Amino acid sequence: MIQDGVDPELDEYRRLAHQGKDYLLDLQQREIQETGISSLKIAYNKVFGYYLEVTHAHKDKVPETWIRKQTLVNAERYITPELKTYEEKILHAEERLIALEQKYFQLLVQEAGDYVVQVQENARLIGTLDSLLSFARVAQKNQYCRPKIHEGDSLEIKDGRHPVIEKQLPVGEEYIPNDVYLDHDTQQIIIITGPNMAGKSALLRQTALIVLMAQMGSFVPASYARIGLIDKVFTRVGASDNLSRGESTFMVEMTETASILNNLSNNSLVLMDEIGRGTSTYDGISIAWSIVEHLHNHPQHKAKTLFATHYHELNELAKELPKIKNFNVSVKEVEGKILFMRKLKPGGSEHSFGIHVAQLAGMPNAVVLRAAEIMNQLERSKGLEENKERLAQVPKANYQLNLFELDPKFQEVERLLRQVDVNTLSPLEALLKLHEIKQKLG
Repeated sequence: MIQDGVDPELDEYRRLAHQGKDYLLDLQQREIQETGISSLKIAYNKVFGYYLEVTHAHKDKVPETWIRKQTLVNAERYITPELKTYEEKILHAEERLIALEQKYFQLLVQEAGDYVVQVQENARLIGTLDSLLSFARVAQKNQYCRPKIHEGDSLEIKDGRHPVIEKQLPVGEEYIPNDVYLDHDTQQIIIITGPNMAGKSALLRQTALIVLMAQMGSFVPASYARIGLIDKVFTRVGASDNLSRGESTFMVEMTETASILNNLSNNSLVLMDEIGRGTSTYDGISIAWSIVEHLHNHPQHKAKTLFATHYHELNELAKELPKIKNFNVSVKEVEGKILFMRKLKPGGSEHSFGIHVAQLAGMPNAVVLRAAEIMNQLERSKGLEENKERLAQVPKANYQLNLFELDPKFQEVERLLRQVDVNTLSPLEALLKLHEIKQKLG
């Protein structure tokens, strides 16, 4: 902690602590030259400390000033006054070094104590300046724009980019920018379809990062950004599990999604990627469908939402729910191969190109060809068309019916339920409350 030159005693202890082995080697070489005992060596044990060891073949060369401490089968062990003096110093050097450094450090702290307020204010100003200079340097270097922050509900980004991914692209390849627009009244939810690797997840992430950067006071990676204040950013992106707690990937996904739906606000931004993929197709579609309906029809909070999915059936929702719009991340199919355009375009996608992606990943050709054969057979199946027709006939969610108006008893039940905070209710309290409701209903 304390540099050289402050205290000669401190410097000496530091030299002993850090260069002690060099001193012992020098001493050993000096004694070998003076006595002619070529096999002489210096060693250490807890009984004698440092000692000189001489084989019996050379014991007649030992000086009279050496003090014999132990006789072994093949050697004799000696100590010298110089070695004992040095031992005392070297063994306590580290301890004394720490004590002296602490003393000077405490003196420094006491002296600096008179300037705590000034030091903290300087630290705060330097930290702020450092952050702002970093924002400015990154913005200038990467052509960021100044976002417009407003108190309305719209979120408008033109030519948005992902600030990290664009820096990791191969030399000569440019990031494909995309536009995003969300508000409460016309385009609250965007359902994004398209193949794997097309850029759906990157689009979700870059939207969240642009919002965060703007509200930090930074310029953002876009050509234009007008951002209404966002108080919460919810994400359900990527697969994860918690096997040690007995939770599968799907269970973790549902738990996180439930947390999002239970904590929405009117100024929330919700990003959901592939909800429902961890279970069967019908279960997954049903859950995803219901979640989108819930977000759209929530009676209090109109959370702006980007919902990426492979369930193309969800595109049907835009026909019935006015604030949902379908978009897809476009690709081109050329001679049986796909080119990722990574551009967000209006309208839903009917294909996931999963088999093409499997081929790009190096899947054996026999597996790819067999998968294509099976897919063609399934697509010709009448059963799939019938399933699509049934999905189009799913009963529309009706949030207008008020059950509590049907019977006076329900009004009392409604009052009880409105007093319950489900987020803090324990299982036992829930059972007791359920029993109370049952009694009210007779």
